[in-house]
Amino acid sequence: MKIIGTGSALPSLAVTNEMLSVFLDTSDEWIHTRTGIFERRIISDENLKDLAVEAAQKALDEAGISGSELDYIICSNVVNYYVTPSLSCLIAGGIQAVCPCVDLNAACSGFLYGLDMAQAYIMTGKAKNILVICAEEPTRMCSWKDRNTCVLFGDGAAAAVVTQGEGFKASWITAAHRPEILYYQRPLEDCPFVKYQQRGVPMYMNGKEVFKVAVTASIQGIEHILNQTGLTADQVDYYILHQANMRIIDTVRNQLHLPAEKFPHNIERLGNTSSATIPILLDELNKSGKLKYGDTVVLSGFGAGFTAGTCLFTWTMNQ
Repeated sequence: MKIIGTGSALPSLAVTNEMLSVFLDTSDEWIHTRTGIFERRIISDENLKDLAVEAAQKALDEAGISGSELDYIICSNVVNYYVTPSLSCLIAGGIQAVCPCVDLNAACSGFLYGLDMAQAYIMTGKAKNILVICAEEPTRMCSWKDRNTCVLFGDGAAAAVVTQGEGFKASWITAAHRPEILYYQRPLEDCPFVKYQQRGVPMYMNGKEVFKVAVTASIQGIEHILNQTGLTADQVDYYILHQANMRIIDTVRNQLHLPAEKFPHNIERLGNTSSATIPILLDELNKSGKLKYGDTVVLSGFGAGFTAGTCLFTWTMNQ
């Protein structure tokens, strides 16, 4: 499998830390010293489906194919306005695709899970061209009275078109039962036969536990992939990590004893966009020309569940 096109789309509204301090007991210094975030993009007069369609179309345009040439759409999404139909089906309609579609929810690891699924479909010959897209609005899961969670998140969408090729070298996805450290419970409709009605709970996060699990999961995933491919850590050109917290990224980098230039980031501008963080950053690196043909790239993500995923590939675009 190889990537032949990337695309991303962001809401127009940029919300700074100073804007949050108007209604939250917080400050720019309190937020950026703990997270590395200065601002984030939040959906205001857009909707997630349209952002997803825009990101998908950009990826298709770069790949040089139309939506009708896709064999499969894999969409990573945690929550959106529609419970059904799936967001992938809505995206398909926007890009005139007529292929099978599926949504997956691996939280912030969704792009890695999607790539792993795409690789399996391509290897078995069941598909040639696949769109892997992440569209997320985690800002709709937070209580905007809780400064410990709402300051972390932003919204966005990003996509990659993959096809048959020799770019991907290895992937590894895992999951562990740790729902108590990070969860969001959506309210459900009343039912006369349910004894205890579920009213929903805004996103809860045990920051210290998430930090420990995230760092451990990233290090284990990266070391597993390096052992599998026979590469050393310094032979990788770029490590694109899930943009959850700058402290997590720095801790992983320090434990691997690698320079900062191998760990690009955009969390300071966009916050945590859930599974969209990795493909948004990948698209930025691609469009800016920083990714060169032949570069070795590692992607690593972690999310509620607790899920984790890592993959390693050779960049085959920009030749």
